[in-house]
Amino acid sequence: MTEEHGNNGAGEGPVFRMQKMYIKDFSFENPNAPEVYRLQNSEPKVDVNLKLNHKNLGDDHFEVSLQITAKIVDKGNNDKTMFIMEIEHAAAYLLKNIPEEHLEMVLSVDCPTLLFPFTRQIVSQISVDGGFIPFLMEPINFMGLYQNSKKQKDTQQEN
Repeated sequence: MTEEHGNNGAGEGPVFRMQKMYIKDFSFENPNAPEVYRLQNSEPKVDVNLKLNHKNLGDDHFEVSLQITAKIVDKGNNDKTMFIMEIEHAAAYLLKNIPEEHLEMVLSVDCPTLLFPFTRQIVSQISVDGGFIPFLMEPINFMGLYQNSKKQKDTQQEN
């Protein structure tokens, strides 16, 4: 037996679907090759920055992107740069029938949580292709980041 749904959208549940993943921008720099491969003497120093962006594409479609910059230096060798990697990895999502009060959280938590493991894999593979051990970024708590950001905005609005 099949269910019939009217075309007016009334009573339809929310739709949350990743439509397409893509790399918008990418850079890998290995400025001290090949010396950096033989001079690595210590645990590297890692500096990672993350920026989350999202925008409305119209027709219930949204783009969410992760901009990540990672700089890895050899602490034991006068802070020689091992590599610098920059990536903007994005996805287009279909977000339909999601209540307006929940949309910001879906864009800031659920969408990047779904995208991040793929971004992490790309970053890891590129570091290997660049001649280094896999660079495995730590998991990110997007809910915690969202809650902290919301608290900061609320505090600024009160002042």
